[in-house]
Amino acid sequence: MAGGTEVTVSRAEYCVVACAEAWRGDGEVLASPMGLIPSLGARLARLTFSPDLLLTDGEAMLVRPDGTVEGWLPYRRHLALVTGGRRHVMMGASQIDRYGNQNISCVGDWSRPTRQLLGVRGAPVNTLNNPTSYWIPRHSPRVFVERVDMVCGLGYDRAEAAGAAYHRIRRVVTDLGVLDFATPDRSMRLASLHPGVTVEEVVQATGFALDVPDDVPYTREPTAEELTLIREVLDPGRTREREVRG
Repeated sequence: MAGGTEVTVSRAEYCVVACAEAWRGDGEVLASPMGLIPSLGARLARLTFSPDLLLTDGEAMLVRPDGTVEGWLPYRRHLALVTGGRRHVMMGASQIDRYGNQNISCVGDWSRPTRQLLGVRGAPVNTLNNPTSYWIPRHSPRVFVERVDMVCGLGYDRAEAAGAAYHRIRRVVTDLGVLDFATPDRSMRLASLHPGVTVEEVVQATGFALDVPDDVPYTREPTAEELTLIREVLDPGRTREREVRG
């Protein structure tokens, strides 16, 4: 860490910061993180660079990062946020392709799948009506596939035809790095590497031709304040370390 004794930052902590960055600049929108690392990221963003971010208990309340209630979120208001682009969801993906099409429903032919997963759930509405990001704790060719077996969340190649007014995929955070879609054809690009990871590792773990810039930066490290918040306020039990290897 700059300006003091060097501190070892874990891979999980880089992932928390990378997830937090998804909500940078969002303003007063509803954050809907799904999973431990995204939840830590959203709460960290609220405590630091996105103070207007709205957090929910998933039912009917707006909450502070410590879980205390700060307001009521009636279902009609929640729907207004969801359908009007005022919500930023971070979902998971069992499969995702180069254009950001996501599958959480099944593996294999949908009429006779080899594996049944969560089901479509709210993924179509999320991606049609909200900015969306993804958290994938195990970057592998089984997840990053040439073609998803079923489209649940819409990617860039399908969004325009579907009339998705608020469709935007901000970033895909994995245990290896951060990916985005800042390319001319909106295909997936390697945006940053977590320290200790090589470009070759990411390419080998991706089941399609990934856009790789000539100079890939490292994911930014937590500030001293952020590291203190992660370790002493948000996750003193270190549950984050059980979700991310390395």
